[in-house]
Amino acid sequence: MTIRFRLGLALSCAVAAAACSHPTLRVTSDKPVALAALPVAPDSGTLAIHCGTLIDGVSDQPAKDVTIVIHDGRITSVQTLVQVSATLPTLELGEYTCLPGLIDMHTHLTDRAPDARDLSLYFRRSAAETRRISAENAAVTLQAGFTSARNVGTYLAWSDRTLRDAINRGEVAGPRMQICGYYLTIPHGGGDLFVPGYQEPADSARFHAGVARNPEEFRRKAQEAVAGGADLLKVIASGAVLAYGGVPGDREMQPGDIAAVVEVAHAAGIRVAAHAHGAQSIKDAILAGVDTIEHASLIDEEGIRLARERHVALSMDVYDGDYIDTEGRRQHWPEEFLRKNIETTEIQRVNFSRAHAAGVDIVFGTDAAVYPHGLNARQFPIMVERGMTPMQAIQSATSLAARYMGWPDRVGQVSAGHFGDVIAVKGDPLKDISLLKNVAVVVKGGLVFKLPRP
Repeated sequence: MTIRFRLGLALSCAVAAAACSHPTLRVTSDKPVALAALPVAPDSGTLAIHCGTLIDGVSDQPAKDVTIVIHDGRITSVQTLVQVSATLPTLELGEYTCLPGLIDMHTHLTDRAPDARDLSLYFRRSAAETRRISAENAAVTLQAGFTSARNVGTYLAWSDRTLRDAINRGEVAGPRMQICGYYLTIPHGGGDLFVPGYQEPADSARFHAGVARNPEEFRRKAQEAVAGGADLLKVIASGAVLAYGGVPGDREMQPGDIAAVVEVAHAAGIRVAAHAHGAQSIKDAILAGVDTIEHASLIDEEGIRLARERHVALSMDVYDGDYIDTEGRRQHWPEEFLRKNIETTEIQRVNFSRAHAAGVDIVFGTDAAVYPHGLNARQFPIMVERGMTPMQAIQSATSLAARYMGWPDRVGQVSAGHFGDVIAVKGDPLKDISLLKNVAVVVKGGLVFKLPRP
């Protein structure tokens, strides 16, 4: 029988075009399946999904003709040739490849790409506008198939917490989030909002919440972030590309600064991500005990060896450079940013290949907000071009990412006990990884957030 699905997402058609067309999809039961309507009770969905092909996030080979059963938001069984009760709503995806919901390990969901042209916009933006932008970014990220994300920094302190909590309450459609609250950075460093010649408003302290100058100050700022509800901490160990004055290859935080943050984080049971382009800063961060290195553009052989031996993952945003050098240039981003992007793009991709060949774990992280949210999957083809197999690229955004996120028992694979986060694409992404740029079905916690266009 054919059931017409009820439109439920409280999003504009511009944000959720797939939902706005009132799609139809064949089901194999007498009970209809509805698109999730906001507000929603998160992780409350109960349904079965029949997949023509399943890439489960951990197995090296896909499986055929698999049925996933989800009860109250969690997967209860994954079986072949299973007969589902007629009372259970069932999505028939026999012509699709199903995968776990994807994970982006490096996002900035409260920011957006055009703002790099004029960073002073942050000082003038209202809290309500920030919440609106954040909700739109979260919605398009979920629609793109990314059901989990680490938000590894925001200029406006705790705006990421506001978004995370709204998603967790079911008020906003978006991925599961881990947040850090604010960057831990030196004055005028890569995580400090600084615009040369701009007179900041009197109440600008909220844009400098994580600024510190020595290990004791960094320890205190880290403790404040933990107390405020951070799920991870983010240190700016080296200079940044999209920041004034910084040199990506130069050290900003000292080894003792990083070690103080790591001590606080690990005592609290959370992880540390280190922004580090420069070879020395990468080694400083690894030796201080961080869990992931973000960007890793100029990593050297010793850094690769340390990352492999100490099981530190690299999150290398190898698509960004293309967007910055085309759209960023067209939008007249600051010349300093454009120059530093050219200086780091190709060497980062070369080092991606070297690190992968050496056996270093590389997780999927895009730096979304440098390029528009919802386009996250543009990075997959470059990862494959630079040495990964399609399955390795998929696992970098599923089970491997979940492990380094500290959520291996929650997300990143389609197996019993995990959240019912499932996406589907038409065709075989193991033959054409670019298919992941066009996710047709998104299920998060057993709730349907996207269906194919008719």
